Amino acid sequence: MSAKAYVQQDQPPGVPPLSLTGERTLPDVPAENYWYRRHLVIYEWIARRVAGQRVLDMACGEGYGSGVLAASAAGVVGLDANPEAHEHARLRYRRENLSFARGLVETYGEPGQFDSVVFLQTIEHVQDPQAVLRHFRDILVPGGTAYVSTPNLLTLGPSGAQKSGNPWHLKEYRAEEFRQLCASVFGSVEILGLHHARKLAVHEYALKAGWDRVHHTLGITQRFYDWFTPAIRQSDFALRAGPLDRALDFLAVCRA
Repeated sequence: MSAKAYVQQDQPPGVPPLSLTGERTLPDVPAENYWYRRHLVIYEWIARRVAGQRVLDMACGEGYGSGVLAASAAGVVGLDANPEAHEHARLRYRRENLSFARGLVETYGEPGQFDSVVFLQTIEHVQDPQAVLRHFRDILVPGGTAYVSTPNLLTLGPSGAQKSGNPWHLKEYRAEEFRQLCASVFGSVEILGLHHARKLAVHEYALKAGWDRVHHTLGITQRFYDWFTPAIRQSDFALRAGPLDRALDFLAVCRA
């Protein structure tokens, strides 16, 4: 596949497209659609729970998630340290109740400034995750909520491995490890798991039955996934309480 296939397509006039680096996911890249939808379903779930709130979207990347949150929240700040991502987000996602800032997740925000903090698929990237969670607790109002997601080591990495091959990840978690990390800072922690549903669940069963050998033998691999991957939608994932060991990602709902 050409390098162009990993650059955002059809961006609005004046908005510079971003390229995939492996550090963040992007919309408008057909080959990346699985990962984009996998993240988007979590943002949409959170958006239904932050209506009327002041929300900080930490490490917002391209900005699409901040835009989703702003559809229901009273106000959203999307924060990212990367200058290209920040500029792209600022130019692309424009609402009166949405702004973007450059800064570090370890230091941005004032005590009691936000009702909710959202931190998706990033805690595995940070050097001191406990310190980051303490900072989130401090900038929340009393009773505020931090929503923190991370991939499940057991389904992301090879069997028995302590880490996947993702070079951007410093630490990947099993469910109980992640729960303990969050509970070391927050008084109430609920862990939910993201799972395949609908056609992704069927595809998962097909892989177990040997689909990889079939499409390779028939010579249809490229044609099939050129159709299948862009067709994935949020409804092809389900967020539920368990079983966590088989989850793709964990979402911690943390309250002080």
